[in-house]
Amino acid sequence: MKISTKGRYALRIMLDLALHDSGELVPLKEIAKRQGITLKYMEQIISPLSKSGFVQSSRGSNGGYRIARRPSDLTAGDILRALEGPLAPTACLQNDGYVDCDRAEICETLDFWKGFNKVVNDYVDSVTLEDLVNHSLAMQDDYVI
Repeated sequence: MKISTKGRYALRIMLDLALHDSGELVPLKEIAKRQGITLKYMEQIISPLSKSGFVQSSRGSNGGYRIARRPSDLTAGDILRALEGPLAPTACLQNDGYVDCDRAEICETLDFWKGFNKVVNDYVDSVTLEDLVNHSLAMQDDYVI
């Protein structure tokens, strides 16, 4: 399993919005500049985040984006799935626990893949956006003179 650039950037964008949440709309151009991501690529990523209800947007001269939910209510898994789809390591496990495979009854490795899938999903669902915010803030305070 490999998380795409869009998935990785989606986490960064959501973290940026959470860190800069003042209740005001943030222009996408500002986020792009802070994150070093092209505006055109950001537009491709922000759309699924908006459709998933993770960000609110407004168009126009004073338009922009803001986080739509509390960071404690969003997990890394929620964000990654909005861009990546299911995080299953094999195609046969991509249907929410339903095994879609002709060999399921005789597959000697199915239990391994189910366990791997559970570990990955349990982990990404255990880390909230608030956890990432707290980690980011702690990293900013961790400097040596």
